[in-house]
Amino acid sequence: MLFYQPKDRLVYLSQCRGIGRKTLTKMVAEDRTLECIFTRSTVELQQCYQLTPEILKEIRDEENIKLSRKKSDTYKQQNIHLVTIFDEQYPESLREIYDPPFVLYIKGQLDLLQNTKSLSVVGTRDPSSNGLKSLKKIIEPLVYRGWMIVSGLAYGIDINAHQLTLACGGKTIAVLGNGFDHIYPREHASIASLIGENHILLSEYPPETKPAKWQFPMRNRIISGLSRGTIIIEAREKSGSLITGDQALQQGREVFAVPGSILEPRAAGTHRLIQQGAKLTTNVEDIIEELSNISHV
Repeated sequence: MLFYQPKDRLVYLSQCRGIGRKTLTKMVAEDRTLECIFTRSTVELQQCYQLTPEILKEIRDEENIKLSRKKSDTYKQQNIHLVTIFDEQYPESLREIYDPPFVLYIKGQLDLLQNTKSLSVVGTRDPSSNGLKSLKKIIEPLVYRGWMIVSGLAYGIDINAHQLTLACGGKTIAVLGNGFDHIYPREHASIASLIGENHILLSEYPPETKPAKWQFPMRNRIISGLSRGTIIIEAREKSGSLITGDQALQQGREVFAVPGSILEPRAAGTHRLIQQGAKLTTNVEDIIEELSNISHV
């Protein structure tokens, strides 16, 4: 067998065309070594996983396997770490969610994955001046108290959260909805490079993966999953930030919603979250107090 470790088989299968998340979840549940995928008969695998003969042929093709190993060698040369759900380095907070990514592609300081003092910050792509002032009021004292900030490198609140954290000398994680070779938006490539050197740049997608709309909601579950709680600053009624907030609630994490003017459409979504039970947050003490009620901060 060309793969010597379950980790290598998991990385390979996660990249194979025709193997979706549900199928891979079933494979891992039935055999954590994943050896059976390469040793069982084609008929057995077809019956068990409803895979077509064409897909099974591709999975077992030695040239495809060699190409996968070559890619892994290239990732190492590019200082890209592959952390799988089988590894001790995999963050426990992410392992706990109901749909954790099987493979994380990471640039930067791996030890930050073990930092349990982390909060995610998301919001609108076109923040108001009051929204940016609110962000600064919340972020700066959190960073000075040693909290790591997680966000999505998007326009608006996300990128400003990363920039404020860096300016305050804090640590940050940027979670991408695409591969490292296609930073989106392109204007944020420089800060992505900086984060990938001294902090963490993270994606569940291989480096060659281009941006696609459906990948960003998937990214949001990782942003909330890496954090003790999610802070939302300005979100319209229908926005990706609300998806992140909903996912945080589903994951059993705290949601902190910063209120705005009732005349501001960009605050309508955060106000709805407050109505649904999110913590109304006007300063950093609101966050610390809420988290202290759950566990020692």
